[in-house]
Amino acid sequence: MSSPDLSNAPWYKSSYSGDNGGNCIEVAPGHIPDAVPVRDSKDPDGPALIFPATAFTAFVAAVKAGEFPIT
Repeated sequence: MSSPDLSNAPWYKSSYSGDNGGNCIEVAPGHIPDAVPVRDSKDPDGPALIFPATAFTAFVAAVKAGEFPIT
């Protein structure tokens, strides 16, 4: 299986990330139909994970609902 070309993907970082180089991800929704590529913002040339759009949407909803406690 070949990897999709993400070199021209429109990457977006959360407005909550700030500019301090912390733990951030970037996403490229809409670049691949029905999927959301995700990468580490500190390593933009590194690998990306690709999740089904429905799974990523469910994950974001769970985060917003506080289902993942911060320790």
